[in-house]
Amino acid sequence: MKFHITTFGCQMNVHDSQWLARALESRGWEETGDEDAQVYILNTCSVRDKPEQKVYSELGRVAAHLKRDENVFAAVGGCVAQQVGRGFFERFPFVKLVFGSDGIAGAPNALERIAAGKEERAALLDFVTLYEEREQSDVPVAADESRQAFVNIMQGCDNFCAYCIVPYTRGRQKSRTPDAILDECRALVDGGVREITLLGQNVNSFGLDKGGVGVSFAELLRSVAAIPGVDRLRFTTSHPKDIAEEVIRAFGELPNLCPSLHLPMQAGSDRVLKAMRRKYDIKRYISIVDGLRAARPDISLTTDLIVGFPGETEEDFQQTLDMVERVGFESSFSFKYSDRPGVAAVNMEPKVPAEEASERLQRLQTLQNNITRKCLKNLVGAQTDAFIEGLSRMQDGDAVSWKGRDPAGRIVNVSMTETAGLTGMMVPVKIVEAKKHSLVGERTGEPW
Repeated sequence: MKFHITTFGCQMNVHDSQWLARALESRGWEETGDEDAQVYILNTCSVRDKPEQKVYSELGRVAAHLKRDENVFAAVGGCVAQQVGRGFFERFPFVKLVFGSDGIAGAPNALERIAAGKEERAALLDFVTLYEEREQSDVPVAADESRQAFVNIMQGCDNFCAYCIVPYTRGRQKSRTPDAILDECRALVDGGVREITLLGQNVNSFGLDKGGVGVSFAELLRSVAAIPGVDRLRFTTSHPKDIAEEVIRAFGELPNLCPSLHLPMQAGSDRVLKAMRRKYDIKRYISIVDGLRAARPDISLTTDLIVGFPGETEEDFQQTLDMVERVGFESSFSFKYSDRPGVAAVNMEPKVPAEEASERLQRLQTLQNNITRKCLKNLVGAQTDAFIEGLSRMQDGDAVSWKGRDPAGRIVNVSMTETAGLTGMMVPVKIVEAKKHSLVGERTGEPW
């Protein structure tokens, strides 16, 4: 069977899609382009309304392929699948499988049964109380791949922030066992991976659930960092209320822990944070930032921000702008608040008018763009290593331009004479120019 996966949303969804593709390939299925597939798999996000609407639009487009082959069918996974469930079967009869985040482990078997005609349709929507380990594919990491990998360390969330649908679509927090995580990391390194990103809805609360075995996130972080061959280590996402001092200190103590952290602030007003049920205040957030910069002065901080939360005043919003300047986030993901079904904020008043929220978002993003440009300009002249991910889209002249990332995750484009063989290599560079959202580097040494 030929299949095509379309992924919406976060890095956890990207990781889930990569695992599902490997699992299907290990069973003899073939991943292919959009025009040739027999099975279309949509891995979905419902954190905001817009990604959810994209799912329905994409399914409408998939329906057109039925004219080519009446045996074409679709599967919908992820958060929208958990939210809408069997409703997809009624609205889109060619959808034969829906599976939530906890049901993905059973998706390969279900797809095989449906493709073989042994089952008409299936719904994998039950939440589990403990993390269910997924089958490990025998498909090796190819030598020409980027040598970067995501590793899931947990699933679900127990925080129930007032605006967030994640606990309702991904279930309660479930940690993997440290042994399973370390075994996967070692196997990835044996397959050529050099950079690992640990994933979870809130990695800082790792182990603080029924699946916990007394190992903290800080201890897990040190164990992964100690694996020979892990040149770069990252993690996301990190909830400010749970970050431990041991994790903050690790940025100054572990040389392969990358100097970057995504630390969602969401708002700069204590009043709004309390309404959001974030369980920290701005004083606490600033203390975390100061601690991180004391441990690792060159750390790059990024964040998530919501504007127009119910009851947000102009004064509240100005406090958010002030905090963005105070912290100097290198970049941020910022969005207008939108009601999500079942969350507490749906019933909160007063709602901020859409026009006002849009105007605030524009002001915030203008400020962020200015800060980002300053941060990047300050790096001109710096020496660093660019981890090459592949050819750059910014080709200029006779030299070949390659796209890499520095230890903080910034994009660095480097012109070199090699036309192949650099993906997955570290290249010493000097930063010579700052673009709008990226850097330009000049090679200063041999790849390693």
